[in-house]
Amino acid sequence: MRSSKHHRVGATAGAAVLGLAIALGGGLATPASAADTATLSAVILGVGADETQRIVTWYSSADTAQQVQVAPTASIVNGEFPAGAATFAAVGAANIATSGGYNRHATITGLKENTAYSYRVGSEGNWTPAYSFRTQDFEGDYDFLFYGDPQIGASGDLAKDQAGWVDTVNVSTAANPNAELLVSGGDQVETANTEAQWNAFLAPEQLKSIPWAATIGNHDVGGKAYEQHLFTPNTDRSASYYANGQPTSNTSGGDYYYIYKDTLFIDLNSNSYATSQGGGGDEAHLAYVTDVINKHGAEAKWTVLVYHHAIYSAASHAKDSDNKVRRTDFPTTFSKLGVDLVLQGHDHVYTRSYLIKNGAKANPDEQPGAADVTAGPGGVLYVTANSASGSKYYDITKPDSSGTSGPGNGPDPLKPENYWYNSVQNQEHVRSYVKVEVRSDKLVVQNLRSGTCAAPNAAVEKGLSCTNTESGQPVGSIVDKVTVHPYNGDGQQIQVAVPNAAPGEFGWTIDGYNGLVDLGTAKENATGDYFAASGQINPIVVSDTRRTLSPWSIAASVGDFKDADKTFSGANLGWTPGVIANGAGAKAGAAVPSGFGGNGDGLSVSRGLASAEQGHARGTAKVGAGLDLKVPGDAAKGTYRTTLTITALSS
Repeated sequence: MRSSKHHRVGATAGAAVLGLAIALGGGLATPASAADTATLSAVILGVGADETQRIVTWYSSADTAQQVQVAPTASIVNGEFPAGAATFAAVGAANIATSGGYNRHATITGLKENTAYSYRVGSEGNWTPAYSFRTQDFEGDYDFLFYGDPQIGASGDLAKDQAGWVDTVNVSTAANPNAELLVSGGDQVETANTEAQWNAFLAPEQLKSIPWAATIGNHDVGGKAYEQHLFTPNTDRSASYYANGQPTSNTSGGDYYYIYKDTLFIDLNSNSYATSQGGGGDEAHLAYVTDVINKHGAEAKWTVLVYHHAIYSAASHAKDSDNKVRRTDFPTTFSKLGVDLVLQGHDHVYTRSYLIKNGAKANPDEQPGAADVTAGPGGVLYVTANSASGSKYYDITKPDSSGTSGPGNGPDPLKPENYWYNSVQNQEHVRSYVKVEVRSDKLVVQNLRSGTCAAPNAAVEKGLSCTNTESGQPVGSIVDKVTVHPYNGDGQQIQVAVPNAAPGEFGWTIDGYNGLVDLGTAKENATGDYFAASGQINPIVVSDTRRTLSPWSIAASVGDFKDADKTFSGANLGWTPGVIANGAGAKAGAAVPSGFGGNGDGLSVSRGLASAEQGHARGTAKVGAGLDLKVPGDAAKGTYRTTLTITALSS
């Protein structure tokens, strides 16, 4: 379950977790980096597993140990990062030959809300310039932007494609300065492993400051450069999610998900759609979506799917045989699982579907271009984005007689020039992007012009016609807008927003970053009957400004240490609590010895870390504890982890 890092406590317990890790029998060696002169490039900020994380990916000319260094921007003086700046070790591998060099990525964790951060990548003496990003409130309303097919290089003029792409990102983020995510529709580049195209795609500076949520397009999938440049969270890289069933081949793949505020995003590699290719096909994707929603759907109010191949569009790909397969395979499951919105690319045209239920129009009476729709049970909105760079556009094609439901491409009885499934179809040969406003009670989806017929617009500059009029349809004007209202059944939903704690309350936070508490590599004792390790928990700041001066207490416990199927009891962990900074009447709890050898329960049961009596002074304290771990001598080699669950109680 997701939670913010601030905890207000009433008469019941509040809890959070700290990760603890211990290595047995050695660990991973870290190459020396004192002489690191690697050239670092292609830095991009990616989305993390939730709003408290970001993933940074970059290229390195040398195979050296590198990291991301992060600090609140306010703590940086004269460009110098503070001594206490957090660091996150990078991992990666050699790039394929056509890319050259190495790729690196690191996950930033423990971010606080409403905070400006600066970060840089590299190693001591060889850092990149500092880049910045800003977190916003971790709860409530937010906006994200969706971009269709930059496909840099598709026009044949790399510079023009880059100029159009940079302009769209500039226009869209200037108009929406508080947008929190940039979501990809796939096809970042024209040719999968052409690094010049990737460099042009990465040209917008905003890609270093607003998280990019990547999607694999058919022009990305044919090489490893996509995976080298765009590392994604919670990614299943099993054979089923690769078109050829071979994750180690020179192709990209994988399905992934993340939760951002109250939205569950699921991103699919739609290039893998048929088992005849070697992968798991659409059936595997449906199993993945079902599993993720069953496990995490209750953590979010909205579910958004993203994949490249538009199954409801209007241009040259609308009648593709592979899209008809997906159009047969996907919709019924999406409806049954309660998906709200599906974002797609590939067809280089803007379309907004009617609400679709089980592969058919959910409400036959829904009118073309309706500004408000209500997603009755099973109704799903499908949106296809036009080109964000202007490198390539596809013209709208005519419906045929193949049917007005399921995989058919027949006409809309209410507007025969449209396909039966499309409420809106638009192609002016101008760049655009999609803005999604996520609200507690609705989704607002808009398609907005980021350009006109004028340059930068590579396809038009190279001779394609253009129907846009700048005076009537200027940059920033709305192509289409729809508000999607959720279906609440026969009942009524009741909502209340709870604000941040006001002065005069009791609460606690983990001081600084809630990073992994790494106890290092345990050392065998002289008699050989156990391994020993020690360390300190991340300190906890307790604040109590209540006028009641009521007592409070903080306690914690751990489960078993685990490494895959290997385990040993958390009873082997003991601690010695202490008050690091006095205040709020804090008194340290009693020391608890390790229970190794049957000498007690250690921290496998709840133990007091700190407390204060009735009538204590108001204020703030910082408490911590030294850890003492004795690991049984027969424990198997491995890197073990457990979770320290912290609870607080106040009357």
